[in-house]
Amino acid sequence: MNKRTLWLTAVMVCAVLVLAAAGYGFDFSELESKVQMQTLDNGLKVIVMERHEAPVASFITYANVGGVNDPKGYTGLAHMFEHMAFKGTTTLGTTDLKDELKEMRVEDSIFALLKAERLKGRLADSAKIKQLEQAFSQAIDSAGQFVVPNAFDNIMEREGAVGTNAGTGMDQTIYMLSLPSNKVELWMAMESERFLNPVLREMYRERNVIAEERRQTLENNPIRRLLTAMTAAAFVAHPYHVPIVGYMSDIQNYTRAAALAYFKKYYVPSNMAIAVVGDVNPDDVFKLAKKYWGRIPYSPPPEPLNTVEPKQEGEREVILEDPAQPFLAIAWHIPAETDPDFPAIEAMMDHLGQGPTSMLYETMVKKDKIAADVASFAGYPGTKYPTLAVAYAIPASGHSNEECETAILGEIKKMQETPLSAEDVEHIKARAKAQFINSLTSNMGMAMRLATYEMRWGDWRELFRELDRINAVTADDIQRVANKYFTDENRTVAMLNTIQS
Repeated sequence: MNKRTLWLTAVMVCAVLVLAAAGYGFDFSELESKVQMQTLDNGLKVIVMERHEAPVASFITYANVGGVNDPKGYTGLAHMFEHMAFKGTTTLGTTDLKDELKEMRVEDSIFALLKAERLKGRLADSAKIKQLEQAFSQAIDSAGQFVVPNAFDNIMEREGAVGTNAGTGMDQTIYMLSLPSNKVELWMAMESERFLNPVLREMYRERNVIAEERRQTLENNPIRRLLTAMTAAAFVAHPYHVPIVGYMSDIQNYTRAAALAYFKKYYVPSNMAIAVVGDVNPDDVFKLAKKYWGRIPYSPPPEPLNTVEPKQEGEREVILEDPAQPFLAIAWHIPAETDPDFPAIEAMMDHLGQGPTSMLYETMVKKDKIAADVASFAGYPGTKYPTLAVAYAIPASGHSNEECETAILGEIKKMQETPLSAEDVEHIKARAKAQFINSLTSNMGMAMRLATYEMRWGDWRELFRELDRINAVTADDIQRVANKYFTDENRTVAMLNTIQS
């Protein structure tokens, strides 16, 4: 059986889960019984779920660290370390570790001098800076001659890996891939190695990659710039106000010492979890986890973030001018996803602006034709901490942001004054349950959810209580949260106004 056949088989089998749950009275007890978890002596949580439909397995490494944990002066460092995790270890990614480390120390020492001179501002010696920049460039090239590019990815792909990727969010950093199930030991060995003996090689070159990423995805994207400015206005204290990619001045001044200190603080087993879902034997997985991940010594988990966003006491407004088309976004403060009100807020956002049958689409796009597109959602830019619900609109030609703002607030006013019908509430729940169940059909989706619920909710079993939370939402709940959170003083309005170039 070839790889394509294996994956098609897995997809077909997983589709049965959706069909079985069509009535949304699905009993998760059988699925739950297939999940086991052990905590290693060093604090690492190891979650395993058996699914023997096809000889494949998906692997998640969940680090409980994200953009909110970036230190002052080094914003974006969580994202930077995600890149660094693919650069190899003391045994992988180099042709000569001893000489490479020697050249890396030269890199660090020259950059320290260069950074110190630049920080002198107007008193800096421009000739000295030019000389140090040339020396720094040469040092980077000297260290780079020992690098074996993409060593981790190349080995994994050669052994059948698919979907190798990673992602940094405000709340977490996740590493993922899928492999034939007879490659569990390979994954355990290599994945644990990059968190046991990381080498932050090519770090200074990678800074340039991230700087360019910031230019392309944020600075050259007017809508992203607006949303970043909106978030910065909405959060005055909580680190959700800092973009995940970081500020350019910080990116250009990352040091290897700062990155290593960050790694040692947050990438400790007691602050991490791994999840394995697929054609595996849990006892074998636990044994291999102890053998390989157990090599990493225990360190206490970092202290939780203690900054709390103060209550907003008046509407805030952000206006950007750009030759781009107009765009409107309105944000309201809402609680974290673990709050009992969150399911009702999600239900409200679904009915308000998700899909072509939503209130905003029906009124603003179809009926009044004042918007080309509209949508709403809950949980921006993260969900671990109190966050934002957002509604946005792209005004149609000849119409304005102000018209769209009035229309959005008018539709919310209707939800505040009149409870939804029982039929509407049932439709909302049906969509939510279908989306949730669909997210569990793949091995990767299940592994992602198990790790997230264990680390975010404190117990992976809460995953299997999600349908109960959705089912519990009532029309009164939706009306209550509409009145509680979607108030004038609790919102931030952001407008991108078009100017002539």
